[in-house]
Amino acid sequence: MPKTNGKRLIANNKKARHDYFLEEYLEAGIELVGTEVKSLRAGRCSIKESFVEINDGEIFINQMHIPPYEHGNIFNRDPLRKRKLLLHKEEINKLMGKIKTKGYTLVPVEVYFKGPRVKVEIALARGKKLYDKRRDIQEKDQKRMAERDFKIRNLT
Repeated sequence: MPKTNGKRLIANNKKARHDYFLEEYLEAGIELVGTEVKSLRAGRCSIKESFVEINDGEIFINQMHIPPYEHGNIFNRDPLRKRKLLLHKEEINKLMGKIKTKGYTLVPVEVYFKGPRVKVEIALARGKKLYDKRRDIQEKDQKRMAERDFKIRNLT
């Protein structure tokens, strides 16, 4: 059976794109148990309220909800447990230095399969102010209106 390097999306964090300016992206592996992987293969995962933190030179993702696998019985783990992310030490040190800068944080953006492995895309993010969010919404509305007008003009 040939290996595919395709990317199959499991979960997307739209809230992160709305609340933060995402500046630098990084792909990380994630430490999981068997029943969690089976639940992810079924497409069941939520990273809406999750966040990333660095403790003692290790990087963890918190509040990532992976519901229990139906047939997992005693092997199921807590759905909201802390999960370790797999990155090189130099990458973690680089992120620690950037997080110490005022206003920066790490947020998970996507969870996906890359071949047989589960990967998490995290981003170095800076928080948006309320007026930045309003401007983004206004730009989306203007773009939607322009596309609608263009479509109507081309149909007649």
